[in-house]
Amino acid sequence: MVKIRLTRGGAKKRPFYHIVATDHRNKRDGRSLERLGFYNPVAQGNEKRVELNTERVNHWVAQGAQLTDKVRMLLKETAGQASA
Repeated sequence: MVKIRLTRGGAKKRPFYHIVATDHRNKRDGRSLERLGFYNPVAQGNEKRVELNTERVNHWVAQGAQLTDKVRMLLKETAGQASA
């Protein structure tokens, strides 16, 4: 099964996450099928906090991919920003 989830990057105490589509059996930071965006929880000033390719996310969901809870929340956040 394909999951859309976060993979961690960044330095110690400065997390940065890529939003990826990956097989659910792969490790958190292991191989991924496609990179769909990023999430920067410590963004300050005019840095982007979330960027997500919703078109590709919808493609993967149509193919049967499952979203994690955090990615689902970030998807709602970006949808809210797009409509505002």
